[in-house]
Amino acid sequence: MEKIENGSLDIVKQNIEKLKELFPNVVNEGKIDFDVLRIILGDEVDDSKEKYQFIWKGKSNVIKLAQVPSTATLLPCKNKSVGKYGDKAEFDSNNLYIEGDNLEVLKQLQKTYYGKIKMIYIDPPYNTGSDFIYRDDFIDSIENYKKQTKQLMSSNPETNGRYHTDWLNMMYPRLMLAKNMLKYNGIIFISIDNKEIANLKKLCDEIFGENSFVTMIHVELSATQGMKVRAAKEGNIVKNAEFILVYTKDGHKNIANKILYDYRENYDRHYSKFLNENNEVLNLKDVYNEEFPNERIKDIVSEFKNNSIFKKFVENNLNKIFRYDKTTGFDIEDFEIGKIVRIKRDNREYVLERKGNNIEQLMFLADSYGLCDDFKTSFGLRKIRGDWWKEFYLDMGNVSKEGNVVFSNGKKPVRLIKQLIQMCTNENDIILDFFSGSSTTADAVMQLNKEDNMNRKFIMVQLPELCDEKSESFKAGYKNICEIGIKRIRQAGEKIKQEWLKDNQGEGLFADEQKEFPFDIGFKVFKLDSTNIKLWDNENELDEKSIFDYGDIFKEDRTKEDVLYEIMLKYGIFDMPADEIEVNGKIMYRVGKRYMIVCLEDDITNEDIQEIANLSPKTVVFKESGFKNDNDKINAVYNLEKAGVEDIKCI
Repeated sequence: MEKIENGSLDIVKQNIEKLKELFPNVVNEGKIDFDVLRIILGDEVDDSKEKYQFIWKGKSNVIKLAQVPSTATLLPCKNKSVGKYGDKAEFDSNNLYIEGDNLEVLKQLQKTYYGKIKMIYIDPPYNTGSDFIYRDDFIDSIENYKKQTKQLMSSNPETNGRYHTDWLNMMYPRLMLAKNMLKYNGIIFISIDNKEIANLKKLCDEIFGENSFVTMIHVELSATQGMKVRAAKEGNIVKNAEFILVYTKDGHKNIANKILYDYRENYDRHYSKFLNENNEVLNLKDVYNEEFPNERIKDIVSEFKNNSIFKKFVENNLNKIFRYDKTTGFDIEDFEIGKIVRIKRDNREYVLERKGNNIEQLMFLADSYGLCDDFKTSFGLRKIRGDWWKEFYLDMGNVSKEGNVVFSNGKKPVRLIKQLIQMCTNENDIILDFFSGSSTTADAVMQLNKEDNMNRKFIMVQLPELCDEKSESFKAGYKNICEIGIKRIRQAGEKIKQEWLKDNQGEGLFADEQKEFPFDIGFKVFKLDSTNIKLWDNENELDEKSIFDYGDIFKEDRTKEDVLYEIMLKYGIFDMPADEIEVNGKIMYRVGKRYMIVCLEDDITNEDIQEIANLSPKTVVFKESGFKNDNDKINAVYNLEKAGVEDIKCI
């Protein structure tokens, strides 16, 4: 019975296998013959001393660091998790939140998510001269990670001779691993400011390839113009924009799979009168004529109705959406005669007025779904084509409050992340953010899923950096950034659910439209730690015999469920559902419908083996010490193979 490999994906071995597939004649007794390889590559080999290259101290070490397999694991944290549909007792969501150093976590995710991620967005720490905690240890990354989580962020001042070097050494291995995880047509967006933009561009050109560069988006985060005057004769030019570098895995340039529109200019000017102070849709009973004068609304309605495209749209949809009475789901008694209200239904927004015994729609508030392009552009809604994304400074005033959590450390507007996700993702796509901060990306994914009725998934990774005791986050009760991110996702999901239930299962207006809540607003929380297996732990200097003499091979503070998820990591099936089952009176685990059975019990009998075989799994994993002797182990393998089990392993 073979044993499970104890490490993450061996990238070096994988790269060598790819090279062998491309050039089988460079293999000599299992090794790569570089002399032969050079001949095959011919003039493409540049061995001159003077050549264009991007180099800094430590670069070769961090490349090796990215490729060193890790024996770490991810431990499930069910008490912090939320079920798929908001049930805190369930551990069934397809979304992940992972606490840990993202370099180690990315290594752990390689086997499962290699080539599966459609979009990556990261907003890494800017090289500001402070707030720099990512200092990787080539010798013992897990021990280094534990040290990081017990201290505040350290300084990286410009006077430090390694000011740029440290930042590049932090980014390079993480981007290497990130590239592996992208789908063949995957896209990565990286937010950055002007201090490292030049270095980051060179870094990405090297890792992703110059041909994979799409554009550099300029995001207008400030509207201040002119110069900040320091003295009578000098000043600084104000920085209005930050940047988003865009690269694709396969070099394709047309990343937008749908036309995007920038609603900010027209939407805010016309519709802000219908928003409350939190920029939320006003409830039916909260809108009164005194706050929103009919004259102003009628001016807006007139402006829209005079448009020929709007008239055509009204004629084509008159019977469907432009007249309401009791039979259509709206309760006439909820409307006062002459009062204009704004309500949201089915991800679309309407301005309605009661006239006699009818409810008339005065205006359809166009959103980005379900309307023809002519209708959208007729109102001056700008198609997003260029790399200058305007007016995000309008979001910055409230960005620290978005998600209803206190976090002011470089948050990006939800609208910005939604725009990126909407542009290039579709149903069931996975979005990864491994500098997730307050989890803006997760918030944006869930909001978009509700708006366009899709089922995108997210993976958030964040180092549990301690909150400074002087910060507002610490004063609000958060000990580290992960606590902020987890709370935000939980609150965002609950808000989405309550809004949906109000629209689809509430009393009064929508009592006739009872539906099941369809969106995954949950997330499974895992935390990075050393392996559950004593023999695999680098901290233990024990051989196999001493382990078995000592007792159980699992660490005392780890559960069988912890071991289960480590097995799933090592097998590359971390994205499969797992549940606990009873087999012949013993507790076991089933991964996937019939993919794997994990038995970590002792005293395994022939009857147990027969019952496992009856479940028809493809793979079975045992605890080796669960067999009384080698004969029982050999018989188990024979009987399972006879029953059609393809892969039998032990741990």
